Amino acid sequence: MKKTLKNLNLKDKNVLVRVDFNVPLKDGVVTDVTRIQEALPTIEYIIQQGGKPVLMSHLGRPKSLADTQFSLAPVAAKLQEMTGITVHFSAETIGENAQSVISNAPFGSIVLLENTRFLEGETANDANLSQELAKLGQVFVNDAFGSAHRAHASTEGVTKFIEETALGLLLEKEITYLGKALDNPASPFIAVIGGAKVSDKIGVIEALLPKVDALLIGGGMTFTFLKAQGIAIGNSLVEDDKLDLATDLLARANGKIKLPIDHICADAFANEANLQSSDISVPDGFMGLDIGEKSIAIYQDLLLNAKTIIWNGPMGVFEMPNFAKGTVSVAQALSDATKTGALSIVGGGDSVAAIVQNGFNDDVSHVSTGGGAMLEFLEGITLPGVAAIDEI
Repeated sequence: MKKTLKNLNLKDKNVLVRVDFNVPLKDGVVTDVTRIQEALPTIEYIIQQGGKPVLMSHLGRPKSLADTQFSLAPVAAKLQEMTGITVHFSAETIGENAQSVISNAPFGSIVLLENTRFLEGETANDANLSQELAKLGQVFVNDAFGSAHRAHASTEGVTKFIEETALGLLLEKEITYLGKALDNPASPFIAVIGGAKVSDKIGVIEALLPKVDALLIGGGMTFTFLKAQGIAIGNSLVEDDKLDLATDLLARANGKIKLPIDHICADAFANEANLQSSDISVPDGFMGLDIGEKSIAIYQDLLLNAKTIIWNGPMGVFEMPNFAKGTVSVAQALSDATKTGALSIVGGGDSVAAIVQNGFNDDVSHVSTGGGAMLEFLEGITLPGVAAIDEI
């Protein structure tokens, strides 16, 4: 069992916290505060316990220090605005200047360090960099589920050079919810897997098939499964090199894999394209861009009777309003199922966007902050950022 934040004595300590502040920015302004919001319980708990939170995060994929569009300075301003607590921003991530900002910041305030990916050696998990990071705190707390599947200096390497490590409240919550769904799911257990490509979701489909009662497929990957069965798919997205895999998965699924039986199609990949409803076959010259009404009804019925639900990936081209109905309908079904006692977990960018944009984020059991990390966890892959934390 991993140590958690509440197992630590934080009084008068600099608490180095890996957060996930990889947030969208436009013109130097944070446009979605979800990830900041999710980190607040850990930050506030540290302050309440007499510790000083020293936060570090990556942001985007900067090429160099000169790539100032990836500075965390706007995030520091947003964090101060959201908490009402003074945030001291360090323009350097390690070294004497960073240490000086930390030591001069009074207890009761927050320190945010500059983007860890400005540092050479971060993604390579360089030992010297890990050692420099470890100098910035007496204890280390990992609260970045979105980065827990990466063995970087700020997520895994730093743990080797610091005396005590623990999971933050968010990371602990993520593991608890996902663990509950995988280890002892109430039945019926339904997984909804969407997205463009089968290849992106092979691992999670294979891992979940033995555990679920049904696995509902949506999005572009649908058409690789349909073509593998000899069904006409028009101009729909397909991975021809994955047809044998799709055939094999269907054979092993014993009927658990449920595919759409109708589609909303278009003659071009555009919201303004000519639309047409079709049955399971897609007409020549058209492409399937969302699940159809009959499929929505079947999927909703299965979800409303479920006791455990995991959803990762949209049912169609969700960002175009004409092809969003399938995804929004799944979001509604999860909300309704949760109200009648189901455990529901949502992860992955588009699925989370559908839940949040339609006001359902408080209606599901858990909205995961990590798409890739959630998939790897569901596949049974050990997450380096979690494995590195001290055991109790």
